[in-house]
Amino acid sequence: MLKPMKLPDMLSRIFREPRLTRTRAVLALAVAVVADGLQLLLGPLGWLFVDEIIDVAAMGLSCALIGFHWLLLPTFVVEFVPVADMLPTWTGCVSTVLVLRRKARRATLGVPAEAPPNRVDSGG
Repeated sequence: MLKPMKLPDMLSRIFREPRLTRTRAVLALAVAVVADGLQLLLGPLGWLFVDEIIDVAAMGLSCALIGFHWLLLPTFVVEFVPVADMLPTWTGCVSTVLVLRRKARRATLGVPAEAPPNRVDSGG
């Protein structure tokens, strides 16, 4: 007999963080750029909820590609404000999430975030 799934287990499955690959990152950025570009072309008022459909698709595809991140929620909400959807919010948000995920991955692997620059002394 199947046991009912507990809420934390169910949420962790839904909001799992997939392995971030170059392909996933490029596809997520492409989704964000296309979503922002389409909204820019539609204008500040949108056409009969087309902007909202684009936002729902961008949110779903972004979560599927790079995993859920709390920064995606404010971006999703801001996109429903007329005129604010003219800003490239999806591109900025996805870029930020990618940077944060790469930093977190480097920290868990023990790789320094930035290597110190090599200095050459002139000896003089």
